Amino acid sequence: MSNYAYILECADGSYYCGWTNDLEKRVKTHNEGKGGKYTRARLPVRLAYFEEFETKEQAMSREWHLKRLSHSRKQSLIMKKSI
Repeated sequence: MSNYAYILECADGSYYCGWTNDLEKRVKTHNEGKGGKYTRARLPVRLAYFEEFETKEQAMSREWHLKRLSHSRKQSLIMKKSI
């Protein structure tokens, strides 16, 4: 089973970082207003970036690091991945 660290872009242009083992389901959950408290007030959200990992611990560690990036660093990461 794969694990993912991800970045969502919220409707207000802010970013939300998380981790999951089911990316599609997690994004759907966020958009249903059942995800994180932060995203509930900023719907809809779209998946802007993700990385895949073998273990939950690796995904959680990457999430921790993503959360500490500035908005502009997250934006740069997203732009690099989309090219």
